[in-house]
Amino acid sequence: MDQPLNPTIPSRIAARIMRHATIAITAAVLAATSFSTGGVAETPTTTSPYTGQENRSIKSLSAEDLSELKHGGGWGLARAAELNGMPGPAHLLELKDRIPLTADQVTAISAIFKDMRAAAITEGERFISREEALETAFRNGSLDVQSLQKLLSEVGQARMALRYVHLVAHLKTLPLLSHDQIARYNVLRGYAGDPCASPPEGHDVSMWRKHNGCD
Repeated sequence: MDQPLNPTIPSRIAARIMRHATIAITAAVLAATSFSTGGVAETPTTTSPYTGQENRSIKSLSAEDLSELKHGGGWGLARAAELNGMPGPAHLLELKDRIPLTADQVTAISAIFKDMRAAAITEGERFISREEALETAFRNGSLDVQSLQKLLSEVGQARMALRYVHLVAHLKTLPLLSHDQIARYNVLRGYAGDPCASPPEGHDVSMWRKHNGCD
């Protein structure tokens, strides 16, 4: 006579089937939820470097940018001159005692700086207003190809005028300085090594220091 089947086998099989079914259903629900446009908002997987800038009044200009432009600051526009050996009036006046500058040089450079600052404030305000016009047009959705070209042209012209103000001040300042003063300026600004720190081998140290204005 045949032996009866073990009554525990069907229940084990049933339990296993239920576990697999539960896992499959859970996975399906999670997958559907991840593609859903409703419910709980998804956490961004990639954060834009512009995050937070959407709250600016003019998206392309930070609060620091606006402050510097309104006060006639350089805004990095004169780097073509500054980093090619043409000192600017603002930093020269800051370093006047260490370069050093003569009284006549200080007077002449101060006049250049005063003119530059006044013109930079005027042109800086114009540049801000043109960026603001571009911002407003995008915000209102009132742009077409022709109006975009016009606005960009106005922004570009304003930026060019502002950059000219800063660069021309460097050009006007250069003839007032001696070669040694320019070299000293570049050392103090960190653009060149300090010749006073390490006289070349074979040179008389006292003469080298005297020649380079170290003492």
